[in-house]
Amino acid sequence: MKIESLDIPGAFVVTPRQFPDDRGVFMEGFRGDKLAEHIGHRLDVIQTNISVSCKGAVRGIHYADVPPSQAKYVTAVSGSFVDYVIDIRVGSPTFGQWRSVELDTETRRAVYLSEGLGHCLASREDDSTAVYLCSAAYNPEREHGINPLDLDVALTFPDGIEPVLSPKDTAAPTLAEAQRDGLLPSYDACREFFVM
Repeated sequence: MKIESLDIPGAFVVTPRQFPDDRGVFMEGFRGDKLAEHIGHRLDVIQTNISVSCKGAVRGIHYADVPPSQAKYVTAVSGSFVDYVIDIRVGSPTFGQWRSVELDTETRRAVYLSEGLGHCLASREDDSTAVYLCSAAYNPEREHGINPLDLDVALTFPDGIEPVLSPKDTAAPTLAEAQRDGLLPSYDACREFFVM
């Protein structure tokens, strides 16, 4: 298993080693001990989520109040996605920046994002299914969003993808509006959740 930084503090891409044979393929999909070597603590999985998406479905940009917020470990079990990690932590050296990773059933990569980071998924094909391992249970009073079409964030969606958003994500504020309204986590409050 290879774990690499995404150049945003607290965000990593995980590429498993695959073992194919006549029966199919086997791999380790998650190794808490290996991930802990990079993030400085064990990911305590409290909830798993599964999303099944049509082509073009965009889920996010989502985040939760810090503390406790919600770290996520996300992978595709069918279809394919572009996964986006957006640094929304005020005071972060990479504030407003994002990185993307292709999640599919060929590479079987996963993305880990620490508490306080924004997350978005864009489905590349119908019936794409993602599994999320989460460090905290869903709490609607503490959940927030940023409009994924915010021109200042400027996410780049795959060619041929017409974004399909939920009403909640469509109505979400821009990054600048969320910052103005004090809705974003601070980098200092998030630093306990990752190692530098």
